[in-house]
Amino acid sequence: MIKKLIFLGLFVVGVIVGITYYLQINDLSDCSESPSVAVDCSTVDAIVAISGGDTSARANEAINLYQSGWAKILVFSGAAIDKTGPSNAYEMKQLALKAGVPESAIYIDEEATSTKENAVNTQKILEEIDAKKIILVTSGYHQRRSKLTFEKFTSGITIISHPVPIDKDWSIWWWTMPRGWWLAGTEIVKITALYVVGAA
Repeated sequence: MIKKLIFLGLFVVGVIVGITYYLQINDLSDCSESPSVAVDCSTVDAIVAISGGDTSARANEAINLYQSGWAKILVFSGAAIDKTGPSNAYEMKQLALKAGVPESAIYIDEEATSTKENAVNTQKILEEIDAKKIILVTSGYHQRRSKLTFEKFTSGITIISHPVPIDKDWSIWWWTMPRGWWLAGTEIVKITALYVVGAA
């Protein structure tokens, strides 16, 4: 009985760790805070943050990357949740302006209502500014699907993933809350759909 409990405990821990690392892909995990000449740690053409979940946390992480010198351009994508108010992209832009980012360095897409639309609409902006390599910022649980979606629905763009380390919806303790399991499960289902039918 004790051996079965130990095995079950190890299995559960393995599932939690596996889900965490699978969803929360971070291509900058081996890099320092600022870009360097190391492989995959060099500057990019733009930092793209997509809204949803804890939008402010996503915007602030993109702003931090900008201020650390990773890129000279910020792109924010996301429509308004409340159609009577400003878009998420606009609100993200305001956070960047308050942080001292010049308006000329900020591009926004105010129409995207899904991750696929984030990718398609952002492609147009990236073509306009001739960007070939970007850092993509979103919440940890959403990072894997976002990268897969951007790789599928953009072309000529190298995607570097960098999730928000912690936000109001996701942390290292996500597995202690029902919402954490719901978010993780939903993402895994949508990733499966992306592979099977080409869209989530």
